[in-house]
Amino acid sequence: MTEGKARERKSGTESAAADAFQPILEAPAERPFVVAQLGQSLDGRIATVTGESRYINGPAALDHLHRLRAAVDAVVVGAGTIVADDPQLTVRRIEGRSPARVAIDPTGRLGSGGAWLARDGAPLLLVSAGEACPQGVELVRLPLHEGLMRPADIVAALFARGYRKLLIEGGARTISSFIDAGCVNRLHLLMAPVIIGSGKTGLELAPQGDLSRALRPPTSVHLLAGGEVLFDCALV
Repeated sequence: MTEGKARERKSGTESAAADAFQPILEAPAERPFVVAQLGQSLDGRIATVTGESRYINGPAALDHLHRLRAAVDAVVVGAGTIVADDPQLTVRRIEGRSPARVAIDPTGRLGSGGAWLARDGAPLLLVSAGEACPQGVELVRLPLHEGLMRPADIVAALFARGYRKLLIEGGARTISSFIDAGCVNRLHLLMAPVIIGSGKTGLELAPQGDLSRALRPPTSVHLLAGGEVLFDCALV
């Protein structure tokens, strides 16, 4: 990448961040603020039919994701994402502090391994209905309701521990459940200039038979470098 192209990429990303990050920075301190992030292709795919999902989005979108991590107190992912992708969930592409890492594992799928458990000084929390927990990880025990955990209970439990600003990073099922529960303030949808044609879709919300009940959030659109587009949606 030439120096000019690098400056263009950085400038495009930072320009979008100036507006899209304002609601996060200015969120009231007396209540939780939740932002969800989802990266997908032009045709709404987050993975191929074989499950490949890395690098659907390009460098500008990845920079934006790391800025989101640096802007929140904790990043939250489901056990499925950890098993499938083994994410680090740290801030590496920009300057900034890595947030606490929170794994939602209702039924004890996760073991004592994984990149999210790196001992780098960031707090580690496991949200589970069980009692098993890796060493050095804080256990947040919550009850199950029909085999699932209520997103509102998770947000409240983390807020009570001082984690006010949360990033729900994955996977699509976890993000969808938080949106369905009315627990997401902002959705950052990052769309890559890629057409996959088939594969796993992104959001899968509760079905609506009446179009009048569809979500129509106020949305700002930001063009990032490399043709990436950020849709900043105000959900709550």
